[in-house]
Amino acid sequence: MIEVEDRLDAHSYPATTDELIDAYGGLELSLPNGTETFGDALGRIGPDTVESAEAARLVAYSAVGDAAIGRKGYSDRDPTAPGETGHDEVSL
Repeated sequence: MIEVEDRLDAHSYPATTDELIDAYGGLELSLPNGTETFGDALGRIGPDTVESAEAARLVAYSAVGDAAIGRKGYSDRDPTAPGETGHDEVSL
């Protein structure tokens, strides 16, 4: 994401997510389990306006897909989300 971050820092703000996708959408984000384009991540957000490079980074980080997480569904502490099948509780 270093190349994306450098470009976001140099961009003029405020900017819309559509403008950012047009300008940098093809750049790849390196994720723990693969890659994703910046445009794919921002495309999940829908039309929005960001006021700074930091806001653009936060929006992109919040929208990355499953390749950004380690073990999908893994948690030994959090309760299972409603509508999902979780792990069996074990008493030690």
